[in-house]
Amino acid sequence: MQTSSDRAAVPLRTAFYAVLALTLAFKFWFARTLPMTGDEAYFVYWGVYPDWGFYDHPPMIGWILALVLKLSRAEWALRLPVILMPALVALAMQQYLRRVDADKSYVAALAFLLLPVNVWNVLITTDTPLVLFAFLSALCFGAALRRESKALYAAAGAFIGLAFLSKYFAVLLGLAYIAFVLMQPAGKRSWRGLAVLIAAALPFAAVNAWWNYEHCWANLLFNLYNRNDDAGWLPQNPLLYALSVLYMLSPVALYQLWRGRAAIGPKLAQPQARFFMYVWAVPLALFALLSLAKQVGLHWLLSFVPLFFVAAALLLSTAQLKKSVVYLAVLSAVHIAAIVGVSLLPMEIWKSSRLYDGIVFHVKTAELLARLEPYAGKYEFSADGFSPAVTASYASGKYFFVFGTASSHGRHDDILTDFRKLAGKNILVLRKNPPNPQDYLPYFAKVEFRQYLLHGATFYLVLGQAFDYPKYREQVLRPLRDRYYRIPSYLPVGHCYFCERYFPDEPCPTR
Repeated sequence: MQTSSDRAAVPLRTAFYAVLALTLAFKFWFARTLPMTGDEAYFVYWGVYPDWGFYDHPPMIGWILALVLKLSRAEWALRLPVILMPALVALAMQQYLRRVDADKSYVAALAFLLLPVNVWNVLITTDTPLVLFAFLSALCFGAALRRESKALYAAAGAFIGLAFLSKYFAVLLGLAYIAFVLMQPAGKRSWRGLAVLIAAALPFAAVNAWWNYEHCWANLLFNLYNRNDDAGWLPQNPLLYALSVLYMLSPVALYQLWRGRAAIGPKLAQPQARFFMYVWAVPLALFALLSLAKQVGLHWLLSFVPLFFVAAALLLSTAQLKKSVVYLAVLSAVHIAAIVGVSLLPMEIWKSSRLYDGIVFHVKTAELLARLEPYAGKYEFSADGFSPAVTASYASGKYFFVFGTASSHGRHDDILTDFRKLAGKNILVLRKNPPNPQDYLPYFAKVEFRQYLLHGATFYLVLGQAFDYPKYREQVLRPLRDRYYRIPSYLPVGHCYFCERYFPDEPCPTR
């Protein structure tokens, strides 16, 4: 039997499903239109060569893409997880909030769907499964608070474990859980539930610890050391972070929460409302502290955004939430108009931009690779950086390895490529900028440098004959080992692919 509350929610339900359909249609179009980016191609190759872990992050997105690749290599298919994720989260949000207020459940889910990032984002990242699993974990924890159910606490632990295997930001959600339990009134602290949650999450963490133990502790080295060389106080970083928060959440709802803080104070006495405030506010507060030393990426906030909208639904009125819907609908419409407008412009309009060579590289990859066909079978193909290498790999279906030092990011190629097997072979290096001869002359018996124009952009080829592996090992691989594979002395080491492969008679350097 339909209740009066359900009948009142009918127009909102219609609006919710209409927006759901329209945003999905736009995202499918955009996913087919937008060329595959370097970061996305990098994650695709995690799916091509699935493993229990990868250099930069835990393995979840690689596992998901390995499954998608069995169906299709098309951009829209590989982007299906990120196309569908906001819709799945919005549906779960609506169902969870329905028991509180049917109207609010649709309005809050509608506001979440209309966030610009949920409308335009079709890029495959490690954040995609993190958002889904972190949200499901919080919903299970919230439900467990109502029922004091060990099964729900265990489910919350399993989901946060899956989130941890997606990206380490899941740890921040765990810290928010602990902070919430600590701040519960004496006698109402859910220590047993928290213990069950931790026990359920530990097997997932153990998988990641085992992989790192057997692989140079690569994730830890990258996330704690190698990627943070630029850490330090910059006055613009906290400001950029504040702007990121305003963009990723609803400034309308934030203002309403602040302005009505006295009125919502009593509502925070309710465990559900207080819990959902903790699980988004604690991580964002920690990011605020981090912004004092490092620029916080916009996408870092993604996994805590849906939790904000649940909290807003529990603390604000339906009328207040509708104002966020209007604001976000207008903002997303502006984004859609801009994206459609840019897609209609000729590529050459960006010719004066310093990004033009990269635009040509990604939009006209097939034409660019056609220029390499005369060298197929005569040279091993590579590029000078991780992004061009994996982009060319995705477009050609043939793996391009990375020649040279590249950067701290994307070093999974260190696992995939064995330079010992390239000794004496000819190597082609594809570049978007002019090569420095001294980066190549020492490592080949003969080197040729060529260039060609494609749609007004210049690309460069380095053709090296008879690769001198021993010299490359000493002058390139040894400095890379000393820079990126310095394992903390406090960690036990099972195996290290880089040290054992190239320097079997020497221990890995320590820090």
